Amino acid sequence: MTQWEDFLSAHGAVFKNGELQSFGSNLNELAAANQDILTSLSHLGLLEVSGDDAVTFLQGQVTNDIKKLDGSNSQYTGYCSPKGRLIALCLAYAHLDHLHLQMPLSILEPIMKRLKMYVMRSNVVISDKTTDILCFGIAGQNAKAILTGIFNTAPQAPQQLMTLDNATLLRLIGDKPRYLVFTHKPNAESIWNALSANCTKVGKPVWDYLEIQAGIPEVVPATQEAFVPQMVNLDALDGINFKKGCYTGQEIVARTHYLGKVKRRTQLAYIDTNEIPQAGDIIQLEGHEESIGQIVRAAPTPNGGADALVEIRLENVEMTSGLIMWKGKKLEFKALPYTLA
Repeated sequence: MTQWEDFLSAHGAVFKNGELQSFGSNLNELAAANQDILTSLSHLGLLEVSGDDAVTFLQGQVTNDIKKLDGSNSQYTGYCSPKGRLIALCLAYAHLDHLHLQMPLSILEPIMKRLKMYVMRSNVVISDKTTDILCFGIAGQNAKAILTGIFNTAPQAPQQLMTLDNATLLRLIGDKPRYLVFTHKPNAESIWNALSANCTKVGKPVWDYLEIQAGIPEVVPATQEAFVPQMVNLDALDGINFKKGCYTGQEIVARTHYLGKVKRRTQLAYIDTNEIPQAGDIIQLEGHEESIGQIVRAAPTPNGGADALVEIRLENVEMTSGLIMWKGKKLEFKALPYTLA
C-alpha cells in the first residue's frame, strides 16, 4: 500500500486491487449517493505532458482542440487508433506550463508508452504524476459551499478550472454538482480531513454511479478499440472538434460525423440484478446469441440493481418487440441527461 492508502485505511477505507471499494458499508454509502459525498479517486491516473511542443504534439493526437485549454477550463477528449477506435478517453486541462490527461489507471501505462512513441524530435516530456498529485471527488448540492468554506472559492460553471495555492479545483459536467480536487501529497491529508467533516466518505462504486447518471463513458482494457468516439457519445460531451484538423484516426471520426446519423450510440439502462455487469459484457436480444452491443460501464444503484451505460445499435433500442438482455436480465432504458444528434 502507498502512504496515502495507509492514511485512508486508518480512516476505514477498504481497498481491493488498488481501488477504493468503500469505507465499510457499500449499502450505506449508496444510500448517501444523492447527498454530499467525498471519495479518493485512486482508480484514476494522471499524465503530465510538458515542453515547448506539448500543445502542438497533443493537438495531433487527440479528438478535441487542445489549443482551447487556457488554464481556466477542461475538456473531454479521445485518443484513437489509426482506425478511429478509442484506446483512451481522457479529461484534459492545462495547468501552469503543462497539460494533464486524466484516465483510468488501468490503461495509463500503455497509453503513456504509445504517446512517447510519437514524440520523436519534439520538445515534449510525458510523465506519470499519479502518485505525486492526488485527486478527490466531491459531489452534492452543498459541494460548492463546502469547497468555498475551505478554499474561499469554487468553480461556478461546468468544466471550469481554478488553480489555487494548495489545490486545483475542477467542476465536472452534469446536473448534479460534482467537483475534482487535485492536490500534491503534502496538502492531501489536511484537505481530506476538512472535506470529510461535511461529507459522507464513499468508495468507487458510488462515484461510478454518479458518473453514469451524468452519462460519462469510460474506456478500460476490455473496451479499448471497441468504439468510434461517437458510439460513446463523445460528440454530445463536446469531446470532438470537427474543425481542428488532423489527428490520429481523424478521417474515420469525421466520416462518421459527416456521412449521416450515427447508427450506434450509448444509452442509459437499468438492470434488475445483484451481479454488477462488467465493461465489455455483451447484450443480446432475447432468444438470440448475436451481440447487439456491449456494456460501457456499470455500477450499483441506491435502490438495488445496476445502472449501466450500454453501447447499442439504435434500431434495436427503437424496436417495439423483443427484449434486450444482459445475461438473461432485461434492460430498462432511461433518458440520458443530454441530447444526442
